Amino acid sequence: MATIEELRKIRLKKLEAIKNNLINPYPEKTKRTHAISEAIKSFSTLSKLKKEVILAGRIKSLRGHGGSTFLDIEDGTGKLQAFLRKDRLGEKGYKFFLDNFDIGDFIEVKGILFKTQKGEKTIEVSDFKMLVKSLLPLPEKWHGLTDIEERFRKRYLDLIFNPEVRKKFETRAKIIKEIRDFLDKEGFLEVETPILQSLYGGAKAKPFKTHLNALDIDLYLRIALELYLKRLLVGGLEKVYEIGKCFRNEGVDRSHNPDFTMLEFYWAYADYKDLMKFTEKLFENLVKKIFGKTEIQYEEKRIDFKTPWPRVEFDQLLRKDAKINLKEINLEALKKEANKLGIGMEKGNKAEISDEIYKKYCLPKIWQPTFIINHPQGFFPLAKALEQDPARLANFQLVVGGWELVNAFSELNDPLEQRKRFEEQEKLFKQGLEEAQRMDEDFINALEYGMPPAAGFGMGIDRLVALLTNSHSLREVILFPTMKPKD
Repeated sequence: MATIEELRKIRLKKLEAIKNNLINPYPEKTKRTHAISEAIKSFSTLSKLKKEVILAGRIKSLRGHGGSTFLDIEDGTGKLQAFLRKDRLGEKGYKFFLDNFDIGDFIEVKGILFKTQKGEKTIEVSDFKMLVKSLLPLPEKWHGLTDIEERFRKRYLDLIFNPEVRKKFETRAKIIKEIRDFLDKEGFLEVETPILQSLYGGAKAKPFKTHLNALDIDLYLRIALELYLKRLLVGGLEKVYEIGKCFRNEGVDRSHNPDFTMLEFYWAYADYKDLMKFTEKLFENLVKKIFGKTEIQYEEKRIDFKTPWPRVEFDQLLRKDAKINLKEINLEALKKEANKLGIGMEKGNKAEISDEIYKKYCLPKIWQPTFIINHPQGFFPLAKALEQDPARLANFQLVVGGWELVNAFSELNDPLEQRKRFEEQEKLFKQGLEEAQRMDEDFINALEYGMPPAAGFGMGIDRLVALLTNSHSLREVILFPTMKPKD
């Protein structure tokens, strides 16, 4: 069997032969009159009228039978059989096709539509044209490839051979469109905020650092959208949202990728309880628009987005699943319990340690849409505390199918309290907790001008798409996920 390099050399010779016939193997344009899906849709009319059409696409298969050849051509909308006859094209033209055209090439074909004796819709080719000469052969057994990482590295081949993969990314686009349409109709304004920032903030994460030569300053890729969107609330914009890329210099696993897509929106004069109702409305609308019903299947289990959804206290969940009473246990005792549960955390406060326990022992069990509310103070330094119980936060997380999809809060707008929270985070940073948030003087300065009471919402788009397309890992729903180079 010939090697890839040997096959490439053969195709290079064919490329040279095409050029020697004064034919451009990479012409500037095509005269295509119909997409393949359009030709199929109008097949009855076009075939009766014997109207010539021009189609274009990639050759997916070739089947020669002496003086005739069948091939399948595929564009982005569909696939159709083409039929070439030597007595129609002439011996020279037919031989030129057989000698120089391969599976994988892009071709333009002109002809009349008809049905074969087996009833297959076909175009009988009266003329053809090379659009792109491919130099590498398409892999024959790409579908069901056992080396899944190779599919992610060469997503272009994955899309060619696996229609279910293409369908996932088409669904992803629909999901984002429906979210955007919903927020627009609800009066939210879409905005864009800086990706390069002089100080990262809005989440606990390690940043990517770079340098801007023009100003000779260090900058960071943003880890969240939050702090600039809140500045817009100060500026008088009462409903704002952004769908954008964020970057965190952390581990890669099933639910994390170093660059990922976030939706964040902020709503003045609302609180986290208003936001729970709004979130139910958003999700129920979204799932109905995409699937026509409120139910989906995820990893062979049924999930129903019909509202309302349960609200469960974080403390109660930890007591139930990990047998830990967060109100009564002190920090040192919590660390010991965490060690017993296989979670070694020498650094961090009660909230951070309890969250790690929650992620291991509680989160995977939550399948139906559930709001986990009122996390302990100390984990989210940008969220308001409950007035009646300052040890807990006015917040929720939405968990579905074992995925943590949403973090949302009544947003802290007291500049003095915010400074105190940042100072506590700075202490943790100096103790070696790299993920701690940093003191942002400009943000505090903005708060001192007054930010209206507001609710804020953050959701990982990639996680949502993974859930709604029944995908186990984020890498299945990110077109080009971060991969370690093979060499």
